[in-house]
Parts: sequence; structure tokens; C-alpha cells
Amino acid sequence: MARIAGVDLPNDKKVKVSLTYIFGIGQATAFSILEKAKVDPEKRTRDLTEDEVKDIRNVINNEEKVEGALRTSIQMDIKRLMDIGCYRGMRHRRGLPVNGQRTKTNARTRKGRKKTVSRKKSK
Repeated sequence: MARIAGVDLPNDKKVKVSLTYIFGIGQATAFSILEKAKVDPEKRTRDLTEDEVKDIRNVINNEEKVEGALRTSIQMDIKRLMDIGCYRGMRHRRGLPVNGQRTKTNARTRKGRKKTVSRKKSK
């Protein structure tokens, strides 16, 4: 089992798919990493040699921001937005959708469960 960037890659999948298990690496990035490391994307992870794993690891360490460093960077960006008090930062702070989605309906993922407000009884 290959271990790259602190993630155990699945043995039975092709390398181009198994690299996407690393946070911050999608399909296009995985393909470019394999191209730079000169590894066949159709090869299974279990068939990789130690040299190929080392080449992939070197490319990722030198050129990509992944896993913990990427998560920290994203959190710092969100914190910066909240600190400067911009619109997006205020939306993050209030737990509302940030990118202009509607909130009258369909914002339950960000807003959480409904808080029902009871009506006053009319006379």
C-alpha cells in the first residue's frame, strides 16, 4: 500500500484515481502529477515500484499544497475575510450561504434545522 502525503492510497484502483483520495488533488491535478513523475496513469497502485512512488511524492511535495497545509490555508483565508468584515466574511460569521444562493428556501445545509416560530393567537 502506497502512502503519500499522509494518506494510504487504495491498492486496487488506478493511480490516477487513487491520487484523488488526497485532499487538494482532483483528476486534472492527478494527471499532471503523473505526467511530471513519468508514471503511467493506467497502472494500478499496487503495481507501482518504490522509485515511482518516490517520484510522485517528490512532485507533490515540491509543487502542490495538499492535506494539512491546504486546510490551514483555507481556514486562514476565511478568518481573514471575517476579520476585515467584508460581505463574505459576515456571511461566514453568521453561518449563511456565501456565494449568493437564495435563503428564503433551500439553505438548510448552512442554516441548520428549522427553528419554528409560533404565531400569536388572534382574538
